[in-house]
Amino acid sequence: MTLLVRPMQVEDLPACEAITRTAYFEVDRTTSQRGWPDPQPRSESGRADWLAKSRHKLATDPGGCWVAEEDGVVVGLATSLRRELMWILCSFAVAPEAQGRGLGTLLLDAAVRYGDGCLRGMFVASQDQGALHRYRKAGFDLHPQMVLWGTVRRDLLPAVPHVREGTAADRDLCDSLDRRTRGAAHGPDHELLARQLRLVVIDHASGQGYAYVARAGGVQCLAADNRRTARLLLWESLAASDPDTPVEVPRVTAANQWALDVATAARLGIHTRNFLATRHLKPPTTYIPHSTFL
Repeated sequence: MTLLVRPMQVEDLPACEAITRTAYFEVDRTTSQRGWPDPQPRSESGRADWLAKSRHKLATDPGGCWVAEEDGVVVGLATSLRRELMWILCSFAVAPEAQGRGLGTLLLDAAVRYGDGCLRGMFVASQDQGALHRYRKAGFDLHPQMVLWGTVRRDLLPAVPHVREGTAADRDLCDSLDRRTRGAAHGPDHELLARQLRLVVIDHASGQGYAYVARAGGVQCLAADNRRTARLLLWESLAASDPDTPVEVPRVTAANQWALDVATAARLGIHTRNFLATRHLKPPTTYIPHSTFL
C-alpha cells in the first residue's frame, strides 16, 4: 500500500467533492440531536457551489490545498487560505475507508504549515470527535456555535431602514468591516461570494455593515460595526425567506447575543451545532462567519 500527501490539482476536485459530500453528511447524520434541523446531503446546486469555491481556492492559495492518495486514489483533502495575517482552514476530510492510518494528521500538518507567519487562525469544526481532538492538540480554542432555525412569520418582520443591494463598488467597505470585526479582509473572496449569494449593505451615519444572504434567505456571512446594524441585516435576510419553508442561520457564537435577540423576536429555534475553532483570536462580535471563507 502506497500512501502519499501531495498538492491538490484541479483534476482532483470531483473526487474531493465526493469525499466531503459523504463525510460531512455522515458526521451530520450521526451527531444530529433532537431539536436540530434534519441534516440534508449536499444538493446538486451545492455541489456546483463547492466546486466553484474549490477552484477559487486553488487559484488564490495553491500552497494551502492538499490531497492524500492511497495507491493512486484520492482519499482525503485539506484546503486552507491566507488572508492578510489570518490563516483559515476551509475543508478537511478523509474517506471512511482510509481513516485510522494517520492521513488526517499529515493533511492537517501540511495545511497548518501554510499558515506559518500568520498571527491568527480560524475555521468551522464539525462534531467529529477525532477531528476535535486533533484541532485541540494543534493549539486551537473551540467555541460552541448555534444555528437559528424555523419559519418566519411575515407579521413579525420589522421595517429595515437604510439597507440596499450591494455592488462591486462596496468591496472596500466590506474589507474594512472584515478588518474591524475579524482582523483580516476577505479580499478576493468577495467576488466569488457575490456571485453565489445576494449582497446587502448598510452604509449610513448610524452604522455600516454587509451581509451575504442565501438563495432561500438567512445570513451566510455578516459583518457590522455595531449591534443595531447587525440586527437590521439579519432581519433583512429573514425577510428574504419563504414563509412556508424553514430558514437556517448557522454559525452563531455566544459572542453574538444580538443574533439571539433577533431569533427570539422572530420565534426561531436556537440549537447548538458545531464549533468555531480559533487561534490567537477571540470569537468575532457583530460577525457571522462564512462556512468556507470564514
